[in-house]
Amino acid sequence: MVDSVKERRACERFIIPGAIVNYREEGFLIPGKYIEEPLPVIDLSRGGVRFLSNFFLKVNTNVRLKIIVPDAKVPVVLKGKVRWVSTNPEKSYKYQIGIQFATYGKKRGDNDHEVFQKIISLETKFLKRIG
Repeated sequence: MVDSVKERRACERFIIPGAIVNYREEGFLIPGKYIEEPLPVIDLSRGGVRFLSNFFLKVNTNVRLKIIVPDAKVPVVLKGKVRWVSTNPEKSYKYQIGIQFATYGKKRGDNDHEVFQKIISLETKFLKRIG
């Protein structure tokens, strides 16, 4: 009997060559400062982003991200939550970090709908469809 691993993500991941991310932890009263070290984005989707870091983040930490895309005039700013952290098998950075974006909507804590449109635009530009 062969076990199959079902992909849990509902959104397709895509790669943006040269994309980096800066983040800050969102505290209860005062937000932290952005980590300004350019951290490489491994991949992203409508629902989240995976990036490399030398800084450990606790699972369930709320963060604000600035995803910087080459040749874009402004970064994409999103709210999210750390969903997983693992050691990086490569030696360039210590960790891989998975962030789930907050929902897109009008409620407090949501990402703006305009941000969702930017992510869709990036997906359309960078997603390589197979078949």
